[in-house]
Amino acid sequence: MSGGSSFYWAMRLLPAGQRAAMFALYGYCRRLDDIADGNDPIDVRRAKLAVMRGAVAALFETGVALDPTLAALKPAIDRFALPRAELDALIDGMEMDVNGPLTAPTMPELRLYCRRVAGSVGMLAVRIFGRPDADALAVVLGEALQLTNILRDVAEDAGIGRLYLPAEALHAAGMQFHTPRAVLTHPALPAACAMVAEMAEENFRAAEAQLARLGRRGLLPARVMMATYRRQLARLVLHGWRHPETPPRLGRFTRLWIALTVAATG
Repeated sequence: MSGGSSFYWAMRLLPAGQRAAMFALYGYCRRLDDIADGNDPIDVRRAKLAVMRGAVAALFETGVALDPTLAALKPAIDRFALPRAELDALIDGMEMDVNGPLTAPTMPELRLYCRRVAGSVGMLAVRIFGRPDADALAVVLGEALQLTNILRDVAEDAGIGRLYLPAEALHAAGMQFHTPRAVLTHPALPAACAMVAEMAEENFRAAEAQLARLGRRGLLPARVMMATYRRQLARLVLHGWRHPETPPRLGRFTRLWIALTVAATG
Protein backbone atom coordinates (compact mmCIF):
# COMPACT_ATOMS: atom_id res chain seq x y z
CA MET A 1 0.00 0.00 0.00
CA SER A 2 1.36 3.40 -0.95
CA GLY A 3 2.28 5.88 1.75
CA GLY A 4 0.51 8.44 -0.42
CA SER A 5 -2.91 6.87 0.06
CA SER A 6 -5.53 8.44 2.32
CA PHE A 7 -6.19 5.07 3.91
CA TYR A 8 -2.54 4.54 4.84
CA TRP A 9 -2.11 7.70 6.86
CA ALA A 10 -5.50 7.43 8.52
CA MET A 11 -4.79 3.87 9.64
CA ARG A 12 -1.25 4.61 10.84
CA LEU A 13 -2.81 6.70 13.60
CA LEU A 14 -4.53 3.66 15.15
CA PRO A 15 -3.25 1.47 18.01
CA ALA A 16 -1.46 -1.65 16.77
CA GLY A 17 -4.37 -4.10 17.18
CA GLN A 18 -6.89 -1.90 15.42
CA ARG A 19 -4.36 -1.01 12.75
CA ALA A 20 -3.71 -4.68 11.99
CA ALA A 21 -7.45 -5.30 11.76
CA MET A 22 -7.92 -2.41 9.33
CA PHE A 23 -5.08 -3.53 7.11
CA ALA A 24 -6.59 -7.03 7.07
CA LEU A 25 -9.93 -5.49 6.06
CA TYR A 26 -8.13 -3.54 3.35
CA GLY A 27 -6.66 -6.82 2.08
CA TYR A 28 -10.13 -8.34 1.81
CA CYS A 29 -11.37 -5.29 -0.09
CA ARG A 30 -8.41 -5.39 -2.46
CA ARG A 31 -8.98 -9.10 -3.12
CA LEU A 32 -12.57 -8.46 -4.19
CA ASP A 33 -11.65 -5.36 -6.17
CA ASP A 34 -8.93 -7.22 -8.05
CA ILE A 35 -11.47 -9.89 -9.03
CA ALA A 36 -14.08 -7.37 -10.17
CA ASP A 37 -11.60 -5.25 -12.14
CA GLY A 38 -9.52 -8.13 -13.48
CA ASN A 39 -9.08 -9.18 -17.07
CA ASP A 40 -10.82 -12.53 -16.71
CA PRO A 41 -14.03 -13.14 -18.68
CA ILE A 42 -17.19 -12.04 -16.92
CA ASP A 43 -18.27 -15.60 -16.12
CA VAL A 44 -14.90 -16.31 -14.48
CA ARG A 45 -15.09 -13.14 -12.37
CA ARG A 46 -18.65 -14.03 -11.32
CA ALA A 47 -17.47 -17.48 -10.33
CA LYS A 48 -14.55 -16.09 -8.32
CA LEU A 49 -16.88 -13.76 -6.43
CA ALA A 50 -19.20 -16.69 -5.77
CA VAL A 51 -16.25 -18.64 -4.36
CA MET A 52 -15.44 -15.72 -2.07
CA ARG A 53 -19.06 -15.55 -0.92
CA GLY A 54 -18.90 -19.26 -0.14
CA ALA A 55 -15.64 -18.77 1.75
CA VAL A 56 -17.25 -16.05 3.88
CA ALA A 57 -20.16 -18.37 4.64
CA ALA A 58 -17.79 -21.20 5.55
CA LEU A 59 -15.80 -18.95 7.85
CA PHE A 60 -18.86 -17.88 9.82
CA GLU A 61 -20.43 -21.34 9.87
CA THR A 62 -17.37 -23.47 10.58
CA GLY A 63 -14.59 -21.10 11.61
CA VAL A 64 -12.42 -22.36 8.75
CA ALA A 65 -10.83 -19.73 6.48
CA LEU A 66 -10.64 -21.00 2.90
CA ASP A 67 -9.03 -17.83 1.52
CA PRO A 68 -5.80 -16.16 2.75
CA THR A 69 -7.42 -12.74 3.03
CA LEU A 70 -10.16 -14.18 5.22
CA ALA A 71 -7.58 -16.00 7.32
CA ALA A 72 -5.90 -12.64 7.91
CA LEU A 73 -9.24 -11.02 8.71
CA LYS A 74 -10.54 -13.76 11.05
CA PRO A 75 -8.89 -12.36 14.23
CA ALA A 76 -10.62 -9.03 13.58
CA ILE A 77 -13.94 -10.74 12.89
CA ASP A 78 -13.67 -12.56 16.21
CA ARG A 79 -12.37 -9.64 18.26
CA PHE A 80 -14.65 -6.91 16.92
CA ALA A 81 -17.74 -8.98 16.03
CA LEU A 82 -17.63 -7.92 12.41
CA PRO A 83 -20.99 -8.75 10.77
CA ARG A 84 -21.09 -11.24 7.92
CA ALA A 85 -23.83 -9.19 6.24
CA GLU A 86 -21.40 -6.34 5.55
CA LEU A 87 -18.72 -8.66 4.15
CA ASP A 88 -21.41 -10.07 1.85
CA ALA A 89 -22.64 -6.57 0.95
CA LEU A 90 -19.21 -5.70 -0.40
CA ILE A 91 -19.37 -8.75 -2.66
CA ASP A 92 -22.84 -7.60 -3.77
CA GLY A 93 -21.31 -4.27 -4.80
CA MET A 94 -18.53 -5.95 -6.76
CA GLU A 95 -21.13 -8.06 -8.55
CA MET A 96 -22.87 -4.86 -9.64
CA ASP A 97 -19.63 -3.88 -11.42
CA VAL A 98 -19.09 -7.32 -12.94
CA ASN A 99 -22.69 -7.83 -14.06
CA GLY A 100 -23.01 -4.28 -15.41
CA PRO A 101 -20.86 -2.49 -16.08
CA LEU A 102 -22.74 0.35 -14.44
CA THR A 103 -23.51 3.05 -16.96
CA ALA A 104 -25.52 6.08 -15.86
CA PRO A 105 -27.33 4.33 -13.00
CA THR A 106 -30.44 5.86 -11.54
CA MET A 107 -29.94 7.75 -8.31
CA PRO A 108 -31.32 4.88 -6.18
CA GLU A 109 -29.00 2.45 -8.00
CA LEU A 110 -26.01 4.71 -7.41
CA ARG A 111 -26.83 5.08 -3.72
CA LEU A 112 -27.22 1.30 -3.41
CA TYR A 113 -23.84 0.83 -5.09
CA CYS A 114 -22.21 3.32 -2.72
CA ARG A 115 -23.82 1.63 0.27
CA ARG A 116 -22.45 -1.72 -0.80
CA VAL A 117 -18.90 -0.85 -1.86
CA ALA A 118 -18.22 1.96 0.63
CA GLY A 119 -20.87 1.95 3.33
CA SER A 120 -20.17 -1.71 4.08
CA VAL A 121 -16.49 -0.95 4.65
CA GLY A 122 -17.46 1.93 6.92
CA MET A 123 -19.82 -0.28 8.91
CA LEU A 124 -16.99 -2.76 9.48
CA ALA A 125 -14.46 -0.04 10.24
CA VAL A 126 -16.47 1.69 12.96
CA ARG A 127 -16.67 -1.62 14.83
CA ILE A 128 -12.90 -1.94 14.64
CA PHE A 129 -12.68 1.64 15.94
CA GLY A 130 -14.83 0.59 18.90
CA ARG A 131 -17.80 2.70 17.78
CA PRO A 132 -20.62 0.35 16.71
CA ASP A 133 -22.95 3.25 17.46
CA ALA A 134 -21.59 5.10 14.42
CA ASP A 135 -23.44 3.23 11.66
CA ALA A 136 -25.17 6.36 10.35
CA LEU A 137 -21.80 8.10 10.08
CA ALA A 138 -20.36 5.09 8.24
CA VAL A 139 -23.10 5.20 5.60
CA VAL A 140 -23.11 8.94 4.83
CA LEU A 141 -19.34 9.25 4.93
CA GLY A 142 -18.94 6.15 2.79
CA GLU A 143 -21.20 7.65 0.14
CA ALA A 144 -19.30 10.94 0.25
CA LEU A 145 -15.97 9.17 -0.24
CA GLN A 146 -17.27 6.98 -3.05
CA LEU A 147 -18.83 9.91 -4.92
CA THR A 148 -15.52 11.75 -4.65
CA ASN A 149 -13.73 8.74 -6.13
CA ILE A 150 -16.27 8.63 -8.96
CA LEU A 151 -15.70 12.30 -9.75
CA ARG A 152 -11.92 11.89 -9.66
CA ASP A 153 -11.90 8.76 -11.83
CA VAL A 154 -14.60 9.61 -14.38
CA ALA A 155 -12.17 9.38 -17.31
CA GLU A 156 -10.44 6.24 -16.03
CA ASP A 157 -13.81 4.55 -15.55
CA ALA A 158 -14.96 5.57 -19.03
CA GLY A 159 -11.90 3.81 -20.41
CA ILE A 160 -13.25 0.49 -19.12
CA GLY A 161 -16.84 1.15 -20.12
CA ARG A 162 -18.15 2.40 -16.79
CA LEU A 163 -20.08 5.59 -16.08
CA TYR A 164 -21.15 6.10 -12.49
CA LEU A 165 -22.61 9.59 -12.95
CA PRO A 166 -26.35 9.20 -12.35
CA ALA A 167 -28.80 9.49 -15.23
CA GLU A 168 -30.64 12.27 -13.39
CA ALA A 169 -27.53 14.48 -13.37
CA LEU A 170 -26.80 13.78 -17.02
CA HIS A 171 -30.36 14.64 -18.03
CA ALA A 172 -30.38 17.80 -15.90
CA ALA A 173 -27.17 18.89 -17.67
CA GLY A 174 -28.77 18.30 -21.08
CA MET A 175 -27.29 14.93 -21.97
CA GLN A 176 -29.75 12.31 -23.19
CA PHE A 177 -27.27 9.52 -23.93
CA HIS A 178 -25.33 7.28 -21.59
CA THR A 179 -22.29 6.14 -23.58
CA PRO A 180 -19.26 6.64 -21.31
CA ARG A 181 -16.97 8.04 -24.01
CA ALA A 182 -19.66 10.35 -25.39
CA VAL A 183 -20.41 11.73 -21.93
CA LEU A 184 -16.69 12.18 -21.23
CA THR A 185 -16.27 14.47 -24.26
CA HIS A 186 -19.57 16.33 -23.93
CA PRO A 187 -19.30 20.04 -23.05
CA ALA A 188 -21.96 19.57 -20.35
CA LEU A 189 -19.82 17.08 -18.41
CA PRO A 190 -18.65 19.72 -15.89
CA ALA A 191 -22.26 20.65 -15.11
CA ALA A 192 -23.22 17.01 -14.48
CA CYS A 193 -20.16 16.46 -12.31
CA ALA A 194 -20.89 19.63 -10.34
CA MET A 195 -24.30 18.20 -9.41
CA VAL A 196 -22.71 15.00 -8.13
CA ALA A 197 -20.12 17.08 -6.27
CA GLU A 198 -22.95 18.82 -4.43
CA MET A 199 -24.34 15.38 -3.51
CA ALA A 200 -20.94 14.48 -2.08
CA GLU A 201 -20.74 17.75 -0.15
CA GLU A 202 -24.21 17.17 1.29
CA ASN A 203 -22.97 13.83 2.59
CA PHE A 204 -19.88 15.44 4.09
CA ARG A 205 -22.13 17.92 5.90
CA ALA A 206 -24.28 15.04 7.15
CA ALA A 207 -21.12 13.28 8.35
CA GLU A 208 -20.11 16.43 10.21
CA ALA A 209 -23.50 16.46 11.93
CA GLN A 210 -23.07 12.80 12.91
CA LEU A 211 -19.62 13.51 14.37
CA ALA A 212 -21.06 16.37 16.40
CA ARG A 213 -23.71 14.01 17.76
CA LEU A 214 -21.38 11.09 18.43
CA GLY A 215 -18.29 12.86 19.71
CA ARG A 216 -14.76 12.26 18.46
CA ARG A 217 -13.74 9.30 20.61
CA GLY A 218 -12.28 6.52 18.48
CA LEU A 219 -13.17 8.20 15.19
CA LEU A 220 -9.87 9.88 14.29
CA PRO A 221 -9.33 7.71 11.16
CA ALA A 222 -12.81 8.59 9.90
CA ARG A 223 -12.12 12.28 10.49
CA VAL A 224 -8.81 12.04 8.60
CA MET A 225 -10.50 10.32 5.67
CA MET A 226 -13.24 12.93 5.65
CA ALA A 227 -10.80 15.85 5.70
CA THR A 228 -8.62 14.32 3.00
CA TYR A 229 -11.43 13.46 0.62
CA ARG A 230 -13.14 16.79 1.21
CA ARG A 231 -9.93 18.52 0.17
CA GLN A 232 -9.80 16.27 -2.91
CA LEU A 233 -13.39 17.19 -3.75
CA ALA A 234 -12.65 20.90 -3.41
CA ARG A 235 -9.76 20.57 -5.86
CA LEU A 236 -11.94 18.71 -8.33
CA VAL A 237 -14.59 21.43 -8.13
CA LEU A 238 -11.94 24.12 -8.65
CA HIS A 239 -10.51 22.16 -11.60
CA GLY A 240 -14.00 21.94 -13.07
CA TRP A 241 -13.65 18.67 -15.03
CA ARG A 242 -12.41 20.63 -18.05
CA HIS A 243 -9.71 17.98 -18.50
CA PRO A 244 -11.14 14.88 -16.79
CA GLU A 245 -8.32 12.70 -18.06
CA THR A 246 -5.88 14.58 -15.78
CA PRO A 247 -7.75 15.11 -12.49
CA PRO A 248 -5.99 16.95 -9.68
CA ARG A 249 -4.74 14.63 -6.97
CA LEU A 250 -3.44 15.22 -3.47
CA GLY A 251 0.24 14.51 -3.05
CA ARG A 252 1.75 12.32 -0.37
CA PHE A 253 2.91 15.18 1.83
CA THR A 254 -0.45 16.95 1.55
CA ARG A 255 -2.18 13.79 2.77
CA LEU A 256 0.31 13.45 5.62
CA TRP A 257 -0.13 17.10 6.58
CA ILE A 258 -3.92 16.71 6.65
CA ALA A 259 -3.63 13.59 8.84
CA LEU A 260 -1.31 15.29 11.30
CA THR A 261 -3.44 18.44 11.39
CA VAL A 262 -6.61 16.49 12.17
CA ALA A 263 -4.78 14.40 14.77
CA ALA A 264 -3.56 17.55 16.48
CA THR A 265 -7.13 18.68 17.08
CA GLY A 266 -7.73 15.67 19.32
